[in-house]
Amino acid sequence: MARFAFLSLALFSVQALIGGALAADTADKAEETFEAPTLAVTAQAAFPASEIFGVKLVNGHPTQALVTFTNNEKSAVTVNFIGGTLSTLGEESKLVRNLTATRYGVEIPAGAQESLSYSFATEMHPQDLRLSLASVVSDTEGRFFTVYAYNGTVSVVEPETSIFDPQIIFLYFFLLACFGGVVYFFYTVWIAPYFPQKRKSAKQETSRKNVASKKTEASVDSPAVSSATTYNAEWIPAHHINRPEARKVKGTSRSKSRA
Repeated sequence: MARFAFLSLALFSVQALIGGALAADTADKAEETFEAPTLAVTAQAAFPASEIFGVKLVNGHPTQALVTFTNNEKSAVTVNFIGGTLSTLGEESKLVRNLTATRYGVEIPAGAQESLSYSFATEMHPQDLRLSLASVVSDTEGRFFTVYAYNGTVSVVEPETSIFDPQIIFLYFFLLACFGGVVYFFYTVWIAPYFPQKRKSAKQETSRKNVASKKTEASVDSPAVSSATTYNAEWIPAHHINRPEARKVKGTSRSKSRA
């Protein structure tokens, strides 16, 4: 019984070895038979406005990249799209932003070279990132291929500010106005009450009183003049116009003489 068990175990191990060998042979044959199609097209990106110290992406300003394609195929190829990505630096790179893909549809003849302009803009915090530019190229059989054009480090920077910038001038003017208002409020509330007020001279007071008295006299006289000219006196009887004179009372004088 033990011998039969040993034979069955040996047979199972042989089958396992044979099965593993056959699986490995089929995998090798599959790798040999399947070959990924390749495209003899190269692309290289250049930045005309870049500096010596590297490529800088200025926030709010478009960055222009000139992508040059070289077709080494025996037939023409077509450049369909160009796009890119911005990712962090380091071994564990993380995607930060996808750049806008631009459609071209430009056909490049066999053995020819073509340059295409690709522009993109950024609005990010200043930092160093990895820029990757790639294109989608198709051949005459309708197969699509990804051709990389650039993969390098770029710096995201803020635009240079000028003193004569209208926005900067308006900002300085606004801040200056706010500062002046705060200083004036602080002076009138906390400083001005502690200073003695200047006394007015006697000459100024008398001159002001004279001017005020003249104004009051003119204001008193003006209603009579205006009232005299506001009506027609031709149709009014004379006894109404001529005011009667005040009569002297004789009794009062006599009483005084008797006393």
